[in-house]
Amino acid sequence: MANSALGGFAAAALGTLPAVAAVPDETYRASGKRVRQSVMAWCFNPLPMETLIPACAKMGLAAIEGIAPKFYPLMKEHGLGVSLCGSHGFRRGPVSPDNRAFCVAKLRESIDLAVEWNVQNVITFTGMREKGISDAASIRNCVECWKEVIDYAEQKEVNLALEQLNSRDDSHPMKGHPGYFGDDIDLCVDLIRQVDSPRMKLLFDIYHVQIMNGDVTRRFRQYHELISHVHTAGVPGRGELDETQELNYPAIIRAIHETGYDGYITQEFIPTWEDKLASLRHGVSVCDI
Repeated sequence: MANSALGGFAAAALGTLPAVAAVPDETYRASGKRVRQSVMAWCFNPLPMETLIPACAKMGLAAIEGIAPKFYPLMKEHGLGVSLCGSHGFRRGPVSPDNRAFCVAKLRESIDLAVEWNVQNVITFTGMREKGISDAASIRNCVECWKEVIDYAEQKEVNLALEQLNSRDDSHPMKGHPGYFGDDIDLCVDLIRQVDSPRMKLLFDIYHVQIMNGDVTRRFRQYHELISHVHTAGVPGRGELDETQELNYPAIIRAIHETGYDGYITQEFIPTWEDKLASLRHGVSVCDI
């Protein structure tokens, strides 16, 4: 009897959860009324960009990122913008002073590209921890590096967006980054504040924040004035925003919208479905609140 009652309670409780969005067909187009969505192109390899670009335009996305600049003209033909420019990569970062000249050069180069294509954000990273470099020295090295380039970013009116990455997941080279220094959201915010510039911002990756810190909506509200870009993915596994993961994405996106955030929300999950474009349409529809 007790087991029967418990089963009934569990069924009732599950019945209160929001329904998972149905997978839209190929005619689906996001409204874009409250959320500007983009997609991270590398997640959809080996799908040709000549296929992905028109498909993204058809489903109502506003932009694409993580794509080679040679495809920017094709994106423009389809009415798509560039939501984020890359720079020095997450491994070779300013944690080590040996990387400073490289990082500064790459950031300046990316700022120029951002100006050319009317892009608001250039991504930056701390890089990986290095033996013999203490946390205090790593912080100092990062801040000094970004201070060296931030005046140029201010002059060009482009943001440097620092991304936190999780260091816990070692199952796949793009699902987690063991050894990454900037793996804590509060540390990243402290680094940003030490640079002390309106152009030094935070890239809030929901997937990485959930794995390392949790409390996603509260943390977004806490730091929303510093946030200039957002990434999505299902947790655990970095898969679709579906019933297999632990996050309630419609609630998270509503909370983000309520802060007044008007930047891009970029789908950065790694598809597990056979039909990758159906997977993307589903994710876009989930976030099209």
